[in-house]
Amino acid sequence: MMKKIWGGGWRFLALLSTVLLGGCSSRDFWLFDAKGVISQTQVHYMVIDVVVMLVIIIPTALLIMWAMWRYRKSAGATYAPHWSHSNAIEAIVWGVPILTVAVLSYYSVEAIYQVNPYKPTVLARAEAAPAPRPLEIDVIATDWRWVFIYPAQHIMSVGRLVIPVDTPVKFRLTSTSVTNDFYIPQLVGMIDVMPGMRVKQALMASHVGTYEGFSADYSGAGFSWMNFQTDAVPSAQFQQWTKQAQQAPQHMDYAQFDLFAKPDISVSGKPEYFSDVEPGIFDHVVGEVMNGKVWPTPMGMTENMVKYLQKQRASQAQMQGEL
Repeated sequence: MMKKIWGGGWRFLALLSTVLLGGCSSRDFWLFDAKGVISQTQVHYMVIDVVVMLVIIIPTALLIMWAMWRYRKSAGATYAPHWSHSNAIEAIVWGVPILTVAVLSYYSVEAIYQVNPYKPTVLARAEAAPAPRPLEIDVIATDWRWVFIYPAQHIMSVGRLVIPVDTPVKFRLTSTSVTNDFYIPQLVGMIDVMPGMRVKQALMASHVGTYEGFSADYSGAGFSWMNFQTDAVPSAQFQQWTKQAQQAPQHMDYAQFDLFAKPDISVSGKPEYFSDVEPGIFDHVVGEVMNGKVWPTPMGMTENMVKYLQKQRASQAQMQGEL
């Protein structure tokens, strides 16, 4: 009878575990599905940290259970009320934490240099090898869209980042308004993108695929829509995409960008492309923001977001119907 009840209890616990996992996403675990050199390096060092901590946690948990069992009241263990010191215990209590901190410190410093956004050594080795020249991209976070400018190609993409696989990519990033976090979990860790400042980031995709990028820092009404698609494609396909973008009918100079940077929400999520992009827009934005330039948010957008979005959807639907 007890065996039957005990077996039923284990089945109940197994069923309960599925309930506890009910809030987990069924999508891939992005952090553990690294598709880039930087993200793979980050996962590598994260695994090292976890393993080192488990080396401490597991033996400690087992020793606690052993001590509770060995020195329980009914075990008849030796009672030593005058015991006060043990060199072996002192060595373990102090030596193990010191060794753990030393090991974690070593790997932490090594990881910092490996994935340093301004000069990642893991990419420096790739650049030293016979590989394509690094691709440079300027990133501007507006309220609430991501703008990607390819200076050498004189094109601009909004809401979509396209990069060649197995090619180092170097970013300069800034914001027109408030701080946002640039984050592509499967390719590179998050970094703050701040107004009036220039920060750097770097990555290299090692697998062809489509990855999701987004802002990881709440920045106002349109934050929920501030995502962008990241496509890592073969070099030949990237060149073809570049030529197509260079034929886009819309052009971009700073005067137009000043209008484009006004707060807006890309409800449709459809990418936009611009050709003949004026050089120096990124530096101009940084300078203007440092001098106090702002792009105010319309009151209608914050007072009644639902009506604003309905109006915007209707406007976009009308434009698509005319096309």
